[in-house]
Amino acid sequence: MVRGLMLIKATYAASLDICREASSISGVLDSYPVFGRFDAVVFIEGRGLQELKDVALKVAALKGVKSTETLIEGT
Repeated sequence: MVRGLMLIKATYAASLDICREASSISGVLDSYPVFGRFDAVVFIEGRGLQELKDVALKVAALKGVKSTETLIEGT
């Protein structure tokens, strides 16, 4: 399995909804609203890089997401 961490910038007050909705996506392990440069973090996994990318694209398409940065766990 390949794991990643998505750092999300969201529209005003959308971080809680993004975390709630992300948890229903297959491949999302956990999510939290945060303070600072980013508004939410989402932990994701996939069987390979392509599946990880597919999960990341689903999260990025959620309402309220302005931008994302995805960090991939090294192996």
